[in-house]
Amino acid sequence: MKHLPYLLLTATSLLLLAAPAQASRLESWRFDTGQNQLAFTTDDDVQPTAELISDPARLVIDLPGVILGHPAVTQTYGGAIRSVRLGQFDRGTARLVVELAPGYTIDPSQVKFRGITARQWTVQLPTPQLLPADANSSSGVLSGSTGSPAFGRPTPTARTQIQGVQVTPDGIFVRTNGGSPDLDVRRSGDRRQITVDVQGGILALAAPRDVLVNRLGVNRVTLSQVQASPPVARITLNVDSSSPDWRATTSSFGGLVLLPSGSVVGTRPALDPPIYRPGALATIESVDLENNDTQLVIRANQPLKYTTGWDRSTGTYRVTINAAQLAKNVKGPQLEASSPVLKLRLRQETTNTAVVLITPAAGVQISDLNQPSQQTLALQLQRNRSPIVSLPNPPIASIPVPNPPRTDPLPPRSTAPDPIIPRATNGRPLVIIDPGHGGPDPGAIGIGGLQEKDIVLDIGQKVVAALEQQGVQAMITRPDDRDLDLEPRVQMAERANATVFVSIHANSINLSRQDISGLETYYYQSGLDLARIIHQSVVAATGIQDRGVRSARFYVLRKTSMPSVLVEVGFVTGRDDASKLSDAGYRSQMAAAIARGILRYLGRG
Repeated sequence: MKHLPYLLLTATSLLLLAAPAQASRLESWRFDTGQNQLAFTTDDDVQPTAELISDPARLVIDLPGVILGHPAVTQTYGGAIRSVRLGQFDRGTARLVVELAPGYTIDPSQVKFRGITARQWTVQLPTPQLLPADANSSSGVLSGSTGSPAFGRPTPTARTQIQGVQVTPDGIFVRTNGGSPDLDVRRSGDRRQITVDVQGGILALAAPRDVLVNRLGVNRVTLSQVQASPPVARITLNVDSSSPDWRATTSSFGGLVLLPSGSVVGTRPALDPPIYRPGALATIESVDLENNDTQLVIRANQPLKYTTGWDRSTGTYRVTINAAQLAKNVKGPQLEASSPVLKLRLRQETTNTAVVLITPAAGVQISDLNQPSQQTLALQLQRNRSPIVSLPNPPIASIPVPNPPRTDPLPPRSTAPDPIIPRATNGRPLVIIDPGHGGPDPGAIGIGGLQEKDIVLDIGQKVVAALEQQGVQAMITRPDDRDLDLEPRVQMAERANATVFVSIHANSINLSRQDISGLETYYYQSGLDLARIIHQSVVAATGIQDRGVRSARFYVLRKTSMPSVLVEVGFVTGRDDASKLSDAGYRSQMAAAIARGILRYLGRG
C-alpha cells in the first residue's frame, strides 16, 4: 500500500478531498509532546478538514461522519501547546482542537497532514514561535513577510479585508471590511487580463480564490495576495480581448464596484447587492453540467440561500435551497454513461424548499459548493487520476490533495459466481427482499403522482411469493406501508443470517426529462455477480432499456455482510417506465424476472 505524501496547510482551511465520509467512530488519538505530533484512527474511512484560527491560536480538525459515544475530553500540557480537546461538534462531526498558549503562533505552511491510510492520520506541527511583543492577535488579520501567512500576526498597514465576490447583472461586487482603499486598475498588453490592486488589502480566510463568471466578457475572477509592504490584494479578471475596459470604485454600501467602461453608476450602483421583495421565492431555472462536465451549475432568477451535506446512508450529496421553488420547465443534464454524475434528482421538498440530490459516479469527488453569483451555485466535480499529486509552489488557496488509500477496494471483475454459502437454518438459502422507503417517506414521485414506495412494495411482495413457490425461504423487510429506517433493514438480514439481500427501488429525475427511462442495478463488493444475473434477467423478460450495472456505496449494500444488490426498476418520471410501472401486470412481470435472477444465482434457475 502506497503512503500519501505530506500535505501542507495554507492560510485557508484545508479540505482533504476523499470519497464521501461514512458514519464511523474515533478509535484512538494521542498527542506526542516531544514530537509535536497528533495521531488519530477511525474505524471507517474519514475525510478530515482543518483550519488554523487566531485569538487564541488553535488548530481545529473536524472529522465529518465521526461520532464519539462519550463526553468531551481535554488533555492539558505545559509549554507552547496548552491543550488538546476532543468533543462532538455536531451530531455528525467530531472535533479535535490543538490550542496554543497565549502569545504563541505557528507557521501554517509548516503544518503537515499525512494519511497513512484512509483511517489513520497524523498531523505534524512545527515548533510554536512567540509573537512580537507589539503584536495584537485579537484583530484576526492574516499576514506574513514570506507569503505564508502567520495566524494571529496582523499587519499594521492592512486596512481592507476582501471577503468575497458577487457577480450581478451589471458587473462585479467585491464585499470588503475596513476602510476605503486605494485602487490601481491595469489591463495586460494582450488585453486578456484586467487587474485591480487593493492597496493595504488582505484576503479573508474564507474568501473564494477562483470564481466562474462567464458573462459581460469575463470568464472568471481570481483573488491573490501579493507579497508587498503594505500588503496588496489583487483581483484579476480574465476577459475576452475584445471586451471593454473596466473601472473600479468604492461603494457607499461597503465594498468595491467593478463595472465595464460606459456603465452608469447612480446613487445606488447597480453592482450593489440587489434588493428583492421580502418573501419572494427564488425560481430554480436550470441545472446543467458545464465546463467539460467538471461543474454542476444551478441557476435561479434571484439570490439563493443554501445548505449542503452528504447523506451518508446513500452516498448522495444534498443541496437544500431555502425560499426557492423549481420552475415548471426546469431542465436537468442528460446523464450519459461517462457522466461524472450517476444520478441527479430535483425535488420540491416543501412549498418553499427545493432540493438537488447528486450521486457522483465511481471515482468522482465532489468538492464544496461555491457561489459565483448570487443567483448561481457551482458544484465542482473532479475525477480521481493519481494517488499522488505534485504541489509545486501552492498559492494561498485551498490545495487539492489525493484521496487516502482505499482500504476496501472493489473486487476485480469476474465471470465466476460469488461463493454460495447457505447460512440460513435447515441448510436452506434465505433471501431478504427490501422494498425501499415507506410510510411518510414516499421516495420518488413521478408522472401522475406515481409514488416509489407503492410500486416497490407491490413488486417486493410478489418476488417473495415467487421465491417461496420455488421452495426458497424469503423474508420481506417492509410487508406494508410502514416507516422503516435503513439500519433495521440491515439488522434484519444480519440476524436472519441471510444468503442474499435484494433492495428494490424506483428511479427518478425531474419531470421535464420524461424521455429518460431504464433499469439500473447497483452492487458493492461481493454483490457484483448477483447484480449482473438479476439485471440480465429483468432486461430479457421486460425489454426495459438497459442503463447498466454499477457500483455504489449505498448504506444497505455496504453494511450487509452477504452479497447484496439494489435494483432500480425504472424511472417514475420516465414516460415509458411510468406507464408500465403503473400497470399491475407489468409489476408482476418485473417481480418474476427478479425472482428468476435470484434463483439462477442460487443455482436453482
